[in-house]
Amino acid sequence: MLSAVAGLLLRIGGWKPLGEPPDVPKAVVIAYPHTSNWDGVWALIYRVYIKLDVRFFAKKTLFWFPLSTLLRALGGIPLDRGAPGAAVEQAVRAFAESDSFYFGLAPEGTRGYRPHWKTGFYRIAREAGVPVVIGYLDHGRREVGLGPTIELTGDAEADLDRIRAFYDSVRGRWPEKESPIAFPPPPGEQAGRD
Repeated sequence: MLSAVAGLLLRIGGWKPLGEPPDVPKAVVIAYPHTSNWDGVWALIYRVYIKLDVRFFAKKTLFWFPLSTLLRALGGIPLDRGAPGAAVEQAVRAFAESDSFYFGLAPEGTRGYRPHWKTGFYRIAREAGVPVVIGYLDHGRREVGLGPTIELTGDAEADLDRIRAFYDSVRGRWPEKESPIAFPPPPGEQAGRD
């Protein structure tokens, strides 16, 4: 029933849903590009449509009644951002404690332009020993879906090359806000460039 309602909402919104749930029991699901407040809404509707239980972090301060009930129903996990590395540790632990677990996030970390992606999704997938599933919202073609499942090699640049190749023709609602698919340079290199 909910899946049918979600499918209707996607059609009304002009979106064409593509892709199937991953054929692996655990994965980090990334969503790109994330340039609009509506991207998260459409991604959640798509998640309901394909009946995929993707969990995600939300600020702990958002978990107040009645919003907490809705957030948990949609897959939200409260996150206390106080401790550095807490998100990665909490996600890796969730993978270890579950037989089936999908964890979703936007690697840009914001709807605005950043000079690079955050590394958290990569660190989570590597430490948990799970693949990455490519999710997308292509405003140019009005397509929302899941693409390939990528087993990470540990060679970050080669892995990002494969991810870049998939996203090459995908466009966000505001293309000028799309962050380049790259990781920040190591701290020593960054200091040398300033």
